[in-house]
Amino acid sequence: MIELKNIVVKFDNFTALHNINVHVKEGEFFTFLGPSGCGKTTTLRTITGFIDPAEGTVSVKGRDITHVAIEDRNIGIVFQSYALFPTMTVYDNIAFGLKVKKLKKAEIDRKVREIAKKVDLSDEQLAKAVSQLSGGQQQRVAIARALVTGPAIICMDEPLSNLDAKLRVQLRNELKRMQKEFGITTIYVTHDQEEALTLSDRIAVFNKGYIEQIGTPNEVYNHSKTEFVCNFIGDINRLSPEVSRALGADPAMHNYIRLERIHVNVEPKQSDVVLPGTVESMEYYGLYIKYTIHLGSQTIKVIEKNDGVNIYEPGQQVKVVLNPRDVMAYSAEEVAK
Repeated sequence: MIELKNIVVKFDNFTALHNINVHVKEGEFFTFLGPSGCGKTTTLRTITGFIDPAEGTVSVKGRDITHVAIEDRNIGIVFQSYALFPTMTVYDNIAFGLKVKKLKKAEIDRKVREIAKKVDLSDEQLAKAVSQLSGGQQQRVAIARALVTGPAIICMDEPLSNLDAKLRVQLRNELKRMQKEFGITTIYVTHDQEEALTLSDRIAVFNKGYIEQIGTPNEVYNHSKTEFVCNFIGDINRLSPEVSRALGADPAMHNYIRLERIHVNVEPKQSDVVLPGTVESMEYYGLYIKYTIHLGSQTIKVIEKNDGVNIYEPGQQVKVVLNPRDVMAYSAEEVAK
């Protein structure tokens, strides 16, 4: 569907993207994830036509659109700031692209009302000025405006970043529902790991203008290809040489294990390793409890499901159970590249 081949983007003497290769399948929810300044938005802007690459090609369904004008790419865009017209009504904001295309008034009205219904905007809200709406409602208007012209692709640049935490989670679920309902190919930019894991079919993890890994949420989380990915996606423990040895891992490697892969005072399986530990602190989250445990030469963090019974207090001696197969290892030479 969308193919980026050997994309290089330069701003004067600075290279922002190095040899980016991505293939997005039709109907896929594909996320560009990474910290600020890593190149994810630059890649999105290259797809939408706001940036011309110094090298490489952008293709959609086999058609080279690298130098095609923005308005001729048939790509809907939802900006971080929404970029709505605040003094215009919601109706006129959504209808704007259709009017530019010079559609008949009756057809514009039908399309606007159809898309408004799909994104849960009422007739009453359509009549209001955008400035009268909440942040969540404005986000729906931005999505409706992007979808109403029937684009083949929709690109979203951090569309939830201006909302409070509770609303972000709510709209995240709605976004995924709408994307599946429309079946539209979606490219989504975010720095929020949880957002990426929750929404995506696949994720490209960016770092300093390179792609470190492309994979499903499970692949990038449980089988992180590089040390950067394993540290950036979720919380993780780096194991000391002593604990690495106890697990049969090479102590010269950089060895990591996820918090939820470690267990406290459970019956070990045949392949498990049991180490004595002392609880230093605990954080109570309700659904789960996060423990900080002193484990010989190091301190590790552990997440345990809260069963309301087995709760361990600071100073308590515990058995820490780990499985060697849960260790993710990276060579120092690979990390230094």
